[in-house]
Amino acid sequence: MTTGSITALTLSAVQYQALDGGVAANVPEHIRLIEDAESHGARLVIFPELSLTGYRLDLLEGSGEWLSAADRRLDGIREICRRTGITAVIGAALKEPDGTPRLASLAVHPTGSIETSFKTHLHGPEQELFVAGSNPAILEIDGWKVALAICFDAARPGHAEWAADAGADIYAVSALYTAGEDHRLALHLGARAMDNRMFSVLANLAGATPLGPSCGLSGFWGPDGLPLRQAAGTGTEVLTASLQHSVLARFRRPESGRAAET
Repeated sequence: MTTGSITALTLSAVQYQALDGGVAANVPEHIRLIEDAESHGARLVIFPELSLTGYRLDLLEGSGEWLSAADRRLDGIREICRRTGITAVIGAALKEPDGTPRLASLAVHPTGSIETSFKTHLHGPEQELFVAGSNPAILEIDGWKVALAICFDAARPGHAEWAADAGADIYAVSALYTAGEDHRLALHLGARAMDNRMFSVLANLAGATPLGPSCGLSGFWGPDGLPLRQAAGTGTEVLTASLQHSVLARFRRPESGRAAET
């Protein structure tokens, strides 16, 4: 497919303050926010890391907050994605069929199918709970290729480089950046976009978290590394942008998806 035949992609980054109560409490809020994103024309919605529980690793000591891809608790999200035609990327603790524990992004498609992507670069207590993944999943949405990253993945340039080599147009990061990490956030999202001539998108957990208050700043960066739009505050907010594939073409070599020399 040529660049000229790829339409703009409208997507929403949801800066989300998870509710107490785990999966049962947060699924209805995800449904409401997907409906909100649909009203702005979104085809893809990105939620933060562990959005269905918040960054509450203590909740994962038991089995109740772990999900499987076939979990019936996701039926409401499957249905809203079917009804709206939206693909929603949600954050969850996942047990694979063989029991392998993953810190995951689950891409729920309008067909009801779920693609999984696992955090590659675990850190701190995550290493005791989860098994790391390898490379990010690449979603295909309306001719666009969207690579999924989770938090610390964005701090490792090789993760985004692999995605770019796989043809990614967008590097979508579900994360938790806390107060005082504003500069780090800007460097990660801007550099991953500029170095690989992709758009980057951040959905950051909002509000108070066990690691400290969120710094907000969810949003979108262009392939020049500059921010296009960011959240105004640190609470729940739905940010929507329409990205143009022709913008990527101006920064890329004709023969490659990687960065053009400047």
